[in-house]
Amino acid sequence: MTFTLATWNINSVRLREGLVVRLMAEESPDILCLQECKSPVEMIPVEQFRALGYRYMVARGQKGYNGVAIISKLPLEDVGGRDFVAMGHARHVAARLENGVVIHNCYIPAGGDIPDRLQNVKFGQKLDFLTEMRDWFHGEKPSKSILVGDLNIAPREDDVWNHKALLKIVSHTPIEVEHFGAVMDAGAWVDVTRADIPTGNLYSWWSYRSPDWDGADKGRRLDHIWATPDIAGAAHGSRILRPVRGWDQPSDHAPVFATFDL
Repeated sequence: MTFTLATWNINSVRLREGLVVRLMAEESPDILCLQECKSPVEMIPVEQFRALGYRYMVARGQKGYNGVAIISKLPLEDVGGRDFVAMGHARHVAARLENGVVIHNCYIPAGGDIPDRLQNVKFGQKLDFLTEMRDWFHGEKPSKSILVGDLNIAPREDDVWNHKALLKIVSHTPIEVEHFGAVMDAGAWVDVTRADIPTGNLYSWWSYRSPDWDGADKGRRLDHIWATPDIAGAAHGSRILRPVRGWDQPSDHAPVFATFDL
């Protein structure tokens, strides 16, 4: 069984329904994981998706904030969603394919602007979210699993446009990178994108604040695809669709793709 999976922070699935449809029509991933849907599940506009063959969806949603969805051409079974840090946020959903592979779609909190939990509650929540993920994977070792999403951390020096300049900027601070690594280690997760593209600057997010995002290229790799070691070797074809960031009224994230032969 071969399937291609994509992850994309869409920044409102209802506002950008047309962009989702365009990606589906042009790239045709078998599974599309969306974050920051900003919609109750019942209001996600599935009609056009179904017309393109995406007949299955598992999702968690809420009005105006957060929200995660796994939209698929392949049959899916909903296997739950966790409320990390008991915030009541729709930030995780999991689904199982017919071949037994479990897909986790996660949207880790951005963490605000100040990288200090005493001054910024949101930063503390982000660190606590990561700690809870770590403890979960320590307690329930994942297997035959894929984890994707906007994880809101760019861990490597070549995952940001300027390592030294961003060391005190939320998403690339040493404490976030340390927590991020602890989550990976707890589940023995493999960074599929970097396994395929091991060197060179690689970004999936460019700020709306930059009037010339493409020319300035001050990006960060915030969106990730991981796999457990038992299936990581089946992954290939990783890519980030940078041109999507330049579509009309875009998300500030670009979709990340990988293909699995399982």
